[in-house]
Amino acid sequence: MKGASGRSREAGFTLIELLVALGIFLLVCGAAFTLLGSSQQRYQTESQMLTSFQEARLGLDQIVRDVNDAGYPPPSFFDSSRPDKSASSPFGWSPGYTVLIPCSIGINCISPGDFDIIIETNPTPLDPSSKVQWIRYQLVGTTLMRGQADKIPSDDPVWDTSSKLVPFVQNVVNNVCPAQISQCQTAYPGLFPGGNPVPIFAYTCDTPTAPQPQPPPCPSAGADNSPANIRGVTVTLIVAAALPDATTGEPRLVQLSGRGRRINPNK
Repeated sequence: MKGASGRSREAGFTLIELLVALGIFLLVCGAAFTLLGSSQQRYQTESQMLTSFQEARLGLDQIVRDVNDAGYPPPSFFDSSRPDKSASSPFGWSPGYTVLIPCSIGINCISPGDFDIIIETNPTPLDPSSKVQWIRYQLVGTTLMRGQADKIPSDDPVWDTSSKLVPFVQNVVNNVCPAQISQCQTAYPGLFPGGNPVPIFAYTCDTPTAPQPQPPPCPSAGADNSPANIRGVTVTLIVAAALPDATTGEPRLVQLSGRGRRINPNK
């Protein structure tokens, strides 16, 4: 008897089936990697935003502390043999650094200003060897700089602090973003009223010629418009994250505000 002849057909996939399966696999992998890349980019953006926020908050707290201590020790502690041990004025300015030659805020003062302020105080009063210092904050481009210099009564605080400035808070856009007004106002319509720069420093003043219960904004003219009369300083920092929003491509901004109030007397 002749045995059964012929070959049994082996089970398997056709070339078309393999190609279809490979295509589906590649689509799934592509979607997964796209989602992963988007998540990583979002994480980087949020991380940068958090870092910018924390840096700005620490900087704001330091500025407020310096303003609170401005003018310490006051002129009532003046020692003719140690003029560097008391503050001639709570806020230094130029030109003509002396209380005998007043200047007007926003008119003929280099400092204080919207983006430049010099505070005169002793930051370490418990140290017997410490001296009064000029502490300056100045916006240069998008970097808020900070510098300290020992007070030398015959010197100009603007010149003495200029060589001491170091980066303090990065990506400060109070005076830069309005140059890109349409983009900034689209993303943050409430941050830049009228498309104008937002001052970092705004001042309230005592008004000796017409005393008021609460110090009003410093007048634009008159005898009371003097750095010696500054009582409070409102600080506003608008800080941008280093990376734009991963979804929209728009800048990520945060605005922080604080207020320092000088408690030391003028005399």
